[in-house]
Amino acid sequence: MKYMFIPAMALAMALGPAAAPAQQSVTLELPRGGWRTGGDPSAAFLQEVHYPASRVATRADTSALAQIKGHIDGHAKAAPATLVVNGVAMPLETDEAGGFQRPYAFSGGSNSVEVRGPHGVKRTQFIDAGTGARPRLRVLLSWDTPGTDVDLHVITPRGAHAYYAQRVIDGGGALDVDVTTGYGPEIFAATRPERGTWHVYVNYYGGGEGGRSTTMAQVAVISGEGTASETQRVFRVPLRSTGDLQHVASFSVL
Repeated sequence: MKYMFIPAMALAMALGPAAAPAQQSVTLELPRGGWRTGGDPSAAFLQEVHYPASRVATRADTSALAQIKGHIDGHAKAAPATLVVNGVAMPLETDEAGGFQRPYAFSGGSNSVEVRGPHGVKRTQFIDAGTGARPRLRVLLSWDTPGTDVDLHVITPRGAHAYYAQRVIDGGGALDVDVTTGYGPEIFAATRPERGTWHVYVNYYGGGEGGRSTTMAQVAVISGEGTASETQRVFRVPLRSTGDLQHVASFSVL
């Protein structure tokens, strides 16, 4: 018996071109690129919380200048997309149709927003020339499991404690939302952070399979945001079971 070997390139030409994978179309409706004079400094930062299932949501009175909104064609709701704001990545959940909408209090100056789906990316950049008060300290928590509740705890130099039961603290700092359905993000922001040493903790409050689902928490600390002295630090901490409380970072504001 004789065998005839056909070169791979010739075989591919004979069979015709392979079907290209379907590309996702990512639409980023808000924010719009370009130059703007700034939005409402309050920007409806605090989100409404409805227990027992609480997730990121946009209030009706949120300014269009303080939103991230768009659509990913064919994106399944089961897994979040990725949102990157000024270099900081966070999960972005979509609805059944692939739509997404969330509030975001942008910093002054240059801002970049990127949305990544499995097969598509959309980016925009804008300059915010507004003079209102903007976050100078931002602490952002996200994690990698659905149906889980991980809580962000931020303690100021004077001992004020921002967490789900006390989202607004003396000195102007606030926690935007308490996410109980997985992924996050939960964001603490302060326009005029106190000088001194701050402390950040995360607590695995509940969820997972029998409370035993290992979750990787990510905390980004952005200080001096929107200034020439801006710094970004990212910490990753494994949480192994319900009740696991971990100290993530201590840092100084000068």
